[in-house]
Amino acid sequence: MYFYVAMKRKEVLYLTEWKSKKDRKPLIISGARQVGKTWLLKEFGSLEFKNYAYLNFESDESLKTIFEGGFDLNRILSAIEIITGIKVEPGVTLLVFDEIQEAPKALLALKFFYEQLPQLHLACAGSLLGIALGKKTSFPVGKVEFLDLYPLNFPEYLEAIGQGGLKEAMANQDWILLQTFNQKLISLLREYYYIGGMPEVVASFINDHDFTKARNIQNNILRTYQLDFSKHASSSIVPRIRMLWNSIPGQLSKENKKFLYKAVKPGARSKDYELALYWLIDAGLVYRISNLTAVQLPLKAYEDINSFKLFILDIGLLGAMVDLDVKVLLDEHQILKEYKGSMTEQYVVQQLKSQRQSECYYFSPSNQKSEIDFVFENNSHIWPLEVKAEENLQAKSLKIFYDLYHPLTSFRTSMSGYREQDWLTNIPLYAINEIFAIAGKR
Repeated sequence: MYFYVAMKRKEVLYLTEWKSKKDRKPLIISGARQVGKTWLLKEFGSLEFKNYAYLNFESDESLKTIFEGGFDLNRILSAIEIITGIKVEPGVTLLVFDEIQEAPKALLALKFFYEQLPQLHLACAGSLLGIALGKKTSFPVGKVEFLDLYPLNFPEYLEAIGQGGLKEAMANQDWILLQTFNQKLISLLREYYYIGGMPEVVASFINDHDFTKARNIQNNILRTYQLDFSKHASSSIVPRIRMLWNSIPGQLSKENKKFLYKAVKPGARSKDYELALYWLIDAGLVYRISNLTAVQLPLKAYEDINSFKLFILDIGLLGAMVDLDVKVLLDEHQILKEYKGSMTEQYVVQQLKSQRQSECYYFSPSNQKSEIDFVFENNSHIWPLEVKAEENLQAKSLKIFYDLYHPLTSFRTSMSGYREQDWLTNIPLYAINEIFAIAGKR
């Protein structure tokens, strides 16, 4: 395990706000395995509390017995204090339940902590929580709050590698300063395409600057996910989960990235792989971006659940799945040509997801040849976004969309610098995380 102290996650700020809320509920941090949930809670416990008491229900199954005798909180806390050696005091101690999906009664106990001991700070992490809930586990509805955790986004990556000044310049939208460092930012973005945002991979690269070691860790993470398929899914759908999962890179490499079941297996139908698809979504391993049947508010009401694209949780893992050669990375032009479709859209999806601002869709009407890569709503307006891997500034599909639907502006992201035109705003790919802030100023 690598030393993560160099990393800063914006979620620490969210946790700090959660700590001081008067109507605070027990918090569950959910997300795929190895995105940094445990580290985040321990870091928060170290920074904001005198101490923290940590229980991991996956590594020590005996801990589940604490909750077998009922939900007397005095008895439960006494047992926790004996096991951890930490006196649990409200306002002083952070109580952490890790891999809580492995202990259904501990999950249910959150209700009693909220109702009987709301002054205690209780935070949990769940890697396969969606899978556990799918098995009809009792859940304290309305008694907890959630925070989804994703891999490090590009600004967080910049700060982790010691480029916090560039991250700050992006947050300030200092486009003149950013243009001065344009080539450096593009080079670092290309590096991020390879390393991705999985914390252990980033930590390894910070310590050793070794692409081969980083790739080995990525492959180990992918193997862990494959093991989870067998361990946590029913044996009848494990082969389908694997086939669907392994088909995603190839489906993204197509010009039309719409997910096709027949690309998983010839003759396959949606009903054959629907459970496998939802398993991967519930595990946090894939993001589904649905097509829209119409461009109207609210966008959710016009989601076509049968027409969608699938992306995986991290661009570095996608590169590992297709065995992206580091030599391609080091060639400043080649990666943008060979992987401009899959890698660039994967990157943009990952950055948009990390902002938690709005659900994203794409728009590919059957009566038009033009397609808009992403569409989202913000401040009661609809915004289109077209993704360009290089400095190609053509935007024919975007102009058609603008003329038909008249958004306040249309967004394009590319390797070109920031610029505003009467109907179009270009955002550099390295600063795409700022799109919601830019839209909010309109």
